Amino acid sequence: MQTWFECKVKYVKVDQDGRERKVSESYLVDAVSFTDAETRIVEQMQQIVRGGEFHVDNIKKSNIIEIFPHDNGEYWFKAKISIVTIDEKAGKEKKVNNYFLVAADDFKQALQRMEEGLSYILVPYHITAMNLSTIVDVFPYFKDEVNEPLPPHLKRIEPEQMPVESSFEAEQKDEAPQGDFEVEATDEAPTDDEEIVDEE
Repeated sequence: MQTWFECKVKYVKVDQDGRERKVSESYLVDAVSFTDAETRIVEQMQQIVRGGEFHVDNIKKSNIIEIFPHDNGEYWFKAKISIVTIDEKAGKEKKVNNYFLVAADDFKQALQRMEEGLSYILVPYHITAMNLSTIVDVFPYFKDEVNEPLPPHLKRIEPEQMPVESSFEAEQKDEAPQGDFEVEATDEAPTDDEEIVDEE
């Protein structure tokens, strides 16, 4: 499961009319630790600010467990989902609250996309709350699974290779007859026009 960190960053933003103003924006970063989250948000802000100064004001672990991004979503909406489960020990229903983030242009679209994203949940659930989030952008964490280093106690399995033939086996294979060949019979069978004579 992904672990999301909410990072608050302060910097000087230049508007379209050229005026500068100080802003404080929140970003959601997928990371494995607080140190990793700080490193990743610094890398992302260096691309956003483009040489300008910024300050990472606060980093906290988010209660969001999953996001539903969309290319044409201008805003991020945060939804509170109440999932009904069965407590096997007590034999009673138990409600668990989870939080999701979905990208949309308005509240109606966010609700529709949230229901589509939660279609994989087989147990009953209810969308108990949905609000416009202060999150400006989301930075998922994509791992390089092919080149990712393995732990010391594991060894990567290489694909099997065909055994190399020795020179003797190669010569034997070259000398063996190839393709179809005919065997010449020593005694010819009689044709229909020839008469078979039984000599005693």
